[in-house]
Amino acid sequence: MTSDSAVLQARPVVVPESPPSVVSVQEVHELAELLRLVDGLPAKYRPELYKVLDRFAACLERRQRMLGYVQDSLNQMSLDLKYLIFDLEATRRERDEYRNMLDPSPF
Repeated sequence: MTSDSAVLQARPVVVPESPPSVVSVQEVHELAELLRLVDGLPAKYRPELYKVLDRFAACLERRQRMLGYVQDSLNQMSLDLKYLIFDLEATRRERDEYRNMLDPSPF
């Protein structure tokens, strides 16, 4: 292997320590508005709606967390691809140097 390929093998893998929180401000405002509207309803309807809102908030948080993981994965794949391209170019340069050492004249 080339010394350039050692860079590819030695690089650290980026893994997030905690899931990213990317809930948008608009989503927070909409949830707050829903809670305000539910608070204005008669008491007998509130418990069921609070349960539904809790499930909805949990789904929203889960979706945003997964979206963060997907974004992190795409960023990592992009970095990996750059390293692979760098390694491929270095390997090609090394191959060409060895060919020139074996046969210096192409004609």
